[in-house]
Order: sequence, then C-alpha cells, then structure tokens
Amino acid sequence: MFSRSLLLSLLVAIFAATHASPATCQSDRPNVIVVLADDQGWGDLSLHGNPNLSTPNIDSIARQGAQIENFYVCAVCSPTRAEFLTGRYHTRMGVYSTSAGGERFDASEQTIAEVFRDAGYATAAYGKWHSGMQWPYHPNARGFDDYYGFCSGHWGNYFDPMLEHNGRIVQGKGFIIDDLTDHAIDFVSRSGDRPFFVYLALNTPHSPMQVPQKYWDKFADKTMIPDPEPENSRRQNIPHTRAAMAMCENIDDNVGRLLNHLHATGKDQNTIVVYFSDNGPNGARFNGGLRGRKGSTHEGGLRSPCVIRYPQTIQPGTVVRSISGAIDLLPTLADFAGIDWQSKQIDGKPLDGVSMRRELTGAGPDPNQQDRVIFSRWRNGATARTQQYRMQDNGELYDIVADRREKTDLARQQPEVAKRLGAAIESWKQSFADAVVDGTRPFPLGHPGAEWTQLPARDATFSGTIRRSNRFPNCTYLLNWTDTDSEIRWDVDVLGSGPHEVQMYYACPRQDVGATIELSLGGASLSAKIETAVESPLVGAAADRVKRQEGDVRRWQPMTLGTIELSPGRKTLRLKATDIPGGQVAEMRLLMFHKL
Repeated sequence: MFSRSLLLSLLVAIFAATHASPATCQSDRPNVIVVLADDQGWGDLSLHGNPNLSTPNIDSIARQGAQIENFYVCAVCSPTRAEFLTGRYHTRMGVYSTSAGGERFDASEQTIAEVFRDAGYATAAYGKWHSGMQWPYHPNARGFDDYYGFCSGHWGNYFDPMLEHNGRIVQGKGFIIDDLTDHAIDFVSRSGDRPFFVYLALNTPHSPMQVPQKYWDKFADKTMIPDPEPENSRRQNIPHTRAAMAMCENIDDNVGRLLNHLHATGKDQNTIVVYFSDNGPNGARFNGGLRGRKGSTHEGGLRSPCVIRYPQTIQPGTVVRSISGAIDLLPTLADFAGIDWQSKQIDGKPLDGVSMRRELTGAGPDPNQQDRVIFSRWRNGATARTQQYRMQDNGELYDIVADRREKTDLARQQPEVAKRLGAAIESWKQSFADAVVDGTRPFPLGHPGAEWTQLPARDATFSGTIRRSNRFPNCTYLLNWTDTDSEIRWDVDVLGSGPHEVQMYYACPRQDVGATIELSLGGASLSAKIETAVESPLVGAAADRVKRQEGDVRRWQPMTLGTIELSPGRKTLRLKATDIPGGQVAEMRLLMFHKL
C-alpha cells in the first residue's frame, strides 16, 4: 500500500503537472524563426532558376520542407512588415509611407510577438524594424523581449554601424548581416528549454551596396546572365546586380550558420524556419521574367520567395500552390504552435490572413478558400490576385496561370471577370475607407514604458540655413547650421512626466567648437556649450561596390545637454543656437532622452 507521505507526494506532482504555466510545459511546442530579407526578389535564389548565384542553404529549406509557390507581399518594405507583424492589411492601420512616421502602424494593433509572448514564448527581433522608432511603436513595446538593430528604414553603413540594443545606442560588430545572425544564434542558445520566437529582419540586398570582400571577389568581374524579360535585361545595371548577388550569397551563408546551430543544439526538428522577402528586387535583374520590380503592384513587385521548414510536421518537398501572403504567417505559425490566435483578435480588428497549415501538412487546399482574393495597394495603385487572375485598378486583367509575365490584357475578352474583380477591389477599398491616415501624427516622447526615447534628425523639421544631408531621410543628419535664427523642431506628444537627461549625437570640427545651444519644450528649457571636437570623417561610401543614392554617415558622438522636466501634452521641441563663435554650430544626428 502507498504510505500517506508517498500518496501526498504523488498528488502534489499530479497537481503541478496539470496546473503548470504555459511557459513551463511547452517542450512540445515548436520554436519559430522568421527570416526576412530586404529587396530580395523572387528570382534572387538559385531555387528559382537564377543562374548567376548559388543559395544552397535557403534552397535546402524548400527541399527539407515546403515552398510557397504563390506568396505575395507589398510593393515596398514597411507595409509588408506591418502585414507580417499583424496579419492584417497595412491599409487598415495608418501605414502610408516608408519614412518620417508614415511607416508606423497603429499602436492598438496586436502583433505576432505579443501573440507568442502571451503564450509563454521568449521573443526577440534583430535587424531592420521599420515600423516606428519611439514607444509605443518601438519593438520592445510591441511584444519583443530583446531587440538589436535599427528602427528606421535604409541604413547608411553596414560595417561596425551605429545600432541600438533595447533602446540604448551601441556600435555594431563587423558586417551587419553577420552581426544580426550572431545575435539570433546567441538568443537560441540562451533560450534553454523555453520555446522561442525570433524575427531576424536582414537589411540586404537593400542599398547601399556593401558586402564583405570575399563575396565581392566572386562577383566583381562575373558575367551576369540576363532575365528572359527584355525590359529587365535592357535596364539592368551590371555592377548593381553583381553587388546584389554577392549580398544574397552572404545572406545564404548566414542562413546556413543559423540552420547548423539549430542542428548542433538539437533544436532543428522542433523549430519552424520561415524565409521570405519584403518586396520585389531593387533593380532590373533576373526575376524569372516577371513584370515589375520593387514599387510595382505587378507580379515582379509583389511575388516573394517563401520557404518553410518544420521537420516534425512538414514533409520534404511540399509545394503549396494556393495563393497566400505575409498576412497569413501570423495565423499559420500560431496554428502550428497550438495558439488560439482567433480568440486573441482585438475586437473589431479581425485578421485578413488565413492559416496555411492544412496545405503545408498535405491535407490539400482549404475548400473554403477556393474563391480567395489577396489585395495590395501602394501609392495610387491597387491590385487583386485570385488563384488564376491579377486585376489592376486601372482596368488591366491578366491570367497569371497562363501568362505569369502579364503580357496580354484580357479585360476586353473577359469582361465579366474584369467587372467582378474590379468590384472586389472597390469593395476592399471601402473596407478601410474609415481608417485614419494622419500625416500630421506627432512623435511620442517620454512614454512611461520607455527608458530611452530617440528623436532622430529624420523626424525633424528645420528652418534657416540648415539643410538635410540627403533626400532619402531615414539615415540623414542636419548640417549647415550657421546662424542663431536657424531652428530644428520636432512635433512631439509627451506621454509621460518627470526628469529626462538629454544627449545630442553630433560631429564638430575643432575650429568650430564653442557654440552654445538651447533646447526648449513648452515652458522648460536647458542650455549647453559644445566644448569637445568630434572630428569624424564621412564613412560608408568607401565600402560601397556601387555609387550610393543614400547619404554618407559619420561616427557620431554624444554630448550631454542637461536634464529637462517633461509634462504631458502635444508640444514643439525646439533646438537652436544662441552663440556661434566658429563657422557653424555642429552637424546633428539625433537627440536621446533618458528617463531618470
């Protein structure tokens, strides 16, 4: 017979096992790693027949798992990121641009990281965020426990660049893609037995076209076989294509390192790995003859590679032919993880995505999705994709099954199809007609949950002699600050209160040291004198393989301006000089507020 003490021990053990928290009994739940490339087109993989490069590691994900044949994203980057992160069309949540605040999706949206974190997962994001810089838009405010990377769009330097770690400015180590992958690998190692969700958002082959020497050496003089589409071939910039191919091979090597680490740690069988890109290629190059590229709402701008591996559940060589997109990844991954994502939807904000699990596990297409239409919009162009057709809102209709390159407009031959899909586009537009797209939204400052708040030059307006370093704002700084009438301003919404230390990241040659500057916000102000020279030559362009469009950057250094008291409300933050003994005040990159 059982002794009383043994029986009590057994009852305690049974109770503990049946009442364990989600975070402590999820060994059967899959880990998830989502890798997102930036400006890598559908044709930038050897998997899709590109003869100019080799991507064996990414290709292996398809061989060992599944390839999504008709996977669609948006025409440019920040809308795709918003749709992946929320499972909803970006048009519903305030995204209208790729910079200056237009890339932010509404703070009330639920993210995939919040869904997984609430289910007990450790969550991390590494790389290009491009969905808002300040809380409540910052990745740490949107469900990611750990974040390392940069929050705006394009970046100006890929070697030892200025980055941030959970809000604090840090310096990267080595080539940025290698560095970001190192952080993902380290997070996997540190996760222990807790399930993890990692979002590895790589920022290549987006320009500037920088890549380590060993990759460039392979492509520097290589002949590029043209795309079968004459227009793509005619417009191809060979040096740019060579650099893009080299960058794609660097990505592939890093994907290989990640896969090898999963195998070495015994986590590969129970880890879902997803790989896709955010839009079409950033140049006219091999893309399987598809029409359009980045910025286009044709196949070449919207069709993305997507491969998924989950050895425990997805059979090798699986091909999913049903149309799907970035909006489907949240419900699909949550479905595999056993998370009831539908009950977690915020009232009035249903997902636009659907789960692909059924087809990924060999059960065939969902009969309820046979008439599905996937929509996309950028600038003034909207499009609808069915399993057979693509309809543009300018009236063009293409049979994608028979005419993937969109050569023959069938609108006149098939008026009923054109009418039906044209009406579907208009109905979709009406579904988000009430969504607020506010180009005057202020930038949050001093959110109660934020220790650090960054206000970059990108988000500022200015007057007087001051000008921006480049027409593409995301990585710019302000220069030619030469008089006391000039002013730098930020439209801010102060969300918290209390003292904050303010730092300014700047560069100033020795002969110009000595300017006095004043920072004011409402009735509060502080004054500081620039006493230390920051002799920082331009960096970035020396590593370019192709002449850049983005501006150069410097090695910025911080100086403490002082402490300012914040009080809630919408206000104008002003920075100006009161005394300029030299030829200029300084070149200004950003302000950093640290809650004390």
